Amino acid sequence: MQLDQLHAFIVRAKAATYVGSGAQGASSRPGSHDLQYTEGDWLYIDSYFGGTDFIGEEAVFFEGKPVWAMNYYGYILHPELISAAEAGGMIKASLSRMYAEGRFLGGFRHSAGNLTYIDTSEGDFSHFHGKEWIEREGVRAYELLYHGGLVKD
Repeated sequence: MQLDQLHAFIVRAKAATYVGSGAQGASSRPGSHDLQYTEGDWLYIDSYFGGTDFIGEEAVFFEGKPVWAMNYYGYILHPELISAAEAGGMIKASLSRMYAEGRFLGGFRHSAGNLTYIDTSEGDFSHFHGKEWIEREGVRAYELLYHGGLVKD
């Protein structure tokens, strides 16, 4: 497995699943929402719980073995400022732009109307942690914490 191939696969998988409104698969655990993307020997699974406030894990497998994973927890801070649907729409629009740049980690900002999406992170895709948030007119209304990296035996 080449690390540059892994990185490129993660970007394609992320773009094709949640951001690309990919089809949901069978729930792997009671109440979970599961999205999958495959390409040859590669498999990506995103499994999460909740909606307005949610928690989940993304994992990548190569030749049937786990090689990379990321955990995340997102939540609405001010429901009077942003709905789950608005936050989801802004996240999809922003991340699709980031993925078009061939990456999925921080140092990214996107504005649309009176919403601004910001993503910051430390590290690279092999070991990282970060935060994304959405501001409405300068007030942070939603945020998500994430961390992850390579999985090794």
